[in-house]
Amino acid sequence: MTRRLLALLAAVALAAGCAPDPPTDLRDRHLVLGTGNTSGVFYQVGGAYADVITTHLPGYEAIVAPTAGSADNLLRLGRGDVDVALTFADVAADAVRGRGAFADGTRPLRALAVVYHNYTHLVVRADAGIRTPADLRGKRVSTGTVNSGTEFLALRLIRAAGLDPDRDMERSSLSLAATTRGLADGTLDATFWSGGLPTVGITELMGAKAKMRFLPLDGLLPELDRLYPATYVAGRIPASAYGLPGDIPTVTVGNLVVVEADMPDDLAHDLTALIFKYRQELVNGHPEWGSIDRGGAGRTGVVPLHPGAQRYYQDG
Repeated sequence: MTRRLLALLAAVALAAGCAPDPPTDLRDRHLVLGTGNTSGVFYQVGGAYADVITTHLPGYEAIVAPTAGSADNLLRLGRGDVDVALTFADVAADAVRGRGAFADGTRPLRALAVVYHNYTHLVVRADAGIRTPADLRGKRVSTGTVNSGTEFLALRLIRAAGLDPDRDMERSSLSLAATTRGLADGTLDATFWSGGLPTVGITELMGAKAKMRFLPLDGLLPELDRLYPATYVAGRIPASAYGLPGDIPTVTVGNLVVVEADMPDDLAHDLTALIFKYRQELVNGHPEWGSIDRGGAGRTGVVPLHPGAQRYYQDG
């Protein structure tokens, strides 16, 4: 990625009639972080981490890449387009097992930490006649951007509700920004979104003139657990997150920071250490960083810890 970036800077300089040398204030090395939709929490969480890396890791500059989300980030990581990725734990589990979107082969992922948990939102227009997930039949539903963690889990939830996502509804794969516009103007009836709390796009949607309703999803957990054991956990979207009348029972899944297995051990160690040493700076970027707990951050499930990260948790 660094070579491509420097080559681009050189080309721009040549086109402008300047010397091809890159600006002297560029750092020697760059780390590209795969995040998510610009109106989602991954983008803000990743931006805060990039700021901490750039400020406190000598010799490195971190660059935030907006992406489609979890699966897209892992595909980009495999191609070498990003160096560090945020991903849902269920998507990462499929990647290391070589399942689903990664059926062409297992991915050599290694985790640095479990950062926080995503809360799945099912938001519907109050006038759409949708009271349960099964009522999505025949409705216009956005399941999130293609290859996002939101889409990944939304399709599983729809199937757990006894519906076929491609035959039983008019399904769209839209960004969060396009989705919220569609719900506000009446071209969509419902959307799934999985993210931290609060998500800016959902907050903005709740301020729209059209009334919205959150539906509980905890009733789908038994079927999810049967199909995907020990992957999803019950949780609650607190009323305070979006000014709701009450808490919303839902499905949660952990978020991981992951890298390739061949990242140097010392770099993986330092990237992990930054998360805890500068936790308050991360929280200032997005409050979900406050959810990280050192005692649980190293319990990354199916995705093995990077040896450098493991050394940090062992030695501190």
